[in-house]
Amino acid sequence: MQLQNQQVRIINAITWKQEKQERGLAMKEYRVAVIPGDGIGQEVTPEGVRVLDAVSEACGTYKMHYEYFPWGCDYYLQHGLMMPENGLDILRPFDAIYFGAVGLPKQVPDHVSLHGLLIKIRLGFDQFVCTRPSLLLPGVKSPLADKKYGDIDFVIVRENTEGEYSGAGGRSHPGMPFEVAMETSVFTRVGVERIIRYAFELARTRRNHLICVTKSNVQRHTMTLWDECFERLAGEFPDVRTEHMLVDAMAARLVLKPESVDVAVASNMFGDILTDIGGAISGSLGLSPSVNINPERKFPSMFEPVHGSAPDIIGMGIANPIAMIWTGALMLDFLGHKQEAQRIVGAIKDVTAEGRVRTPDLGGTSKTMEVTDEIITKIRSTGR
Repeated sequence: MQLQNQQVRIINAITWKQEKQERGLAMKEYRVAVIPGDGIGQEVTPEGVRVLDAVSEACGTYKMHYEYFPWGCDYYLQHGLMMPENGLDILRPFDAIYFGAVGLPKQVPDHVSLHGLLIKIRLGFDQFVCTRPSLLLPGVKSPLADKKYGDIDFVIVRENTEGEYSGAGGRSHPGMPFEVAMETSVFTRVGVERIIRYAFELARTRRNHLICVTKSNVQRHTMTLWDECFERLAGEFPDVRTEHMLVDAMAARLVLKPESVDVAVASNMFGDILTDIGGAISGSLGLSPSVNINPERKFPSMFEPVHGSAPDIIGMGIANPIAMIWTGALMLDFLGHKQEAQRIVGAIKDVTAEGRVRTPDLGGTSKTMEVTDEIITKIRSTGR
């Protein structure tokens, strides 16, 4: 019965998409798969949806049709899988995936939950670009002394389907004194070149500065491939100023001189680590949006905040919704609604600048819903 329901859902989704194209509606309509996931993902995802709907009502340029999926650790405890075996087939007809968070390590090991849901979607839909902007918002205090709004404003472009997270490796003789574990980083020239090219093109839309982050002094096979691809592609973008940096030096630079960074491109693991630094120096991981995109749009892209499931504050109603809301703005931008996306980001900036409504991670006492309410108020006050 469950399989039949899933098949019907797939057929209905395809039919809906065809009908939408035939109608040629002036108002854009989108089907969005919503996966709240685990922990605070279930708390911030409804807030992001509220904001998307508020902008839709205020602007009248698009309409979101949501379908919710209860996939995550609770689903795993019931079914032994993080998502159904045909989960990718279910998601494929959607225009976008709006994802909350994954992981409840006390119930399900992190490597099981992450690979069983998030990474499965990233790989299955070839979402090879992960971009994570870091911006010190007005009114937000950075742990770095004397930094003010605009001093921290950079984007980390992270390769999202290869490298250290490819899953190549294994273990033998488990439990024995001579147990062996191997994890192999896998890089292809196609994979490296396409993410570097994307980063160059992004840099052109910002301040024409791109840093290639590797560890080629130690990883003399994979990371030298990165450096070589970067140098070769740099010749196609003479207007973009380039640098090479080792990842440890880059981590220090983000702390010591973040204003010197515009766009950086890195492998899966290096990009993941550097973006956590970006969130921390920008005031809170609760402010950090993220996207996983398939630029060719052959598959749906997935939009998720950086912060994770935050098990320590589950159910307290104090999770910062801004990262999820900002991620929704990035989804709108990707779907072609740049002005509407800017409206959300502008409302976020207005709220943080005033400083009246803040969650505890920013030194306040406000609840999750109160922050969303304030952002929606700003959106509605702007006018159509």
